[in-house]
Amino acid sequence: MSAPFAAAHFILYVRDQRASADFYAHALGIAPRLDVPGMTEFALSDTAVLGLMPEAGIRRLLGDAIADPASAHGAPRAELYVLVADVAAAHARAIAAGATELSPPAPRDWGHEASYLRDPDGHVLAFARAMG
Repeated sequence: MSAPFAAAHFILYVRDQRASADFYAHALGIAPRLDVPGMTEFALSDTAVLGLMPEAGIRRLLGDAIADPASAHGAPRAELYVLVADVAAAHARAIAAGATELSPPAPRDWGHEASYLRDPDGHVLAFARAMG
């Protein structure tokens, strides 16, 4: 059976699009595929995209239909879990880009080596690889 979706875009609402785009370019080690006012996109694979949208942009789009994303700063609002070949290298690259370490690379009971960090907007960024 084939997957029911052609692709997935994961959009994080960010305080400062430029600062967040710079952070993810360094932390992921890739350049954005799209970088225009209101949206920055990174191709994570052929079918997965990370998008960065300014908080003000989603407020303009949806108005009072959602709570103001700016009201929850400091509390994790999303996790981006990325499978990579070298967890330690990706973890170090993210710290060098300005991430805060939450948990260093370690074996996890679900069969992955994973590390956890916080990006400048408070989102959790995890790098992982399957063990064995």
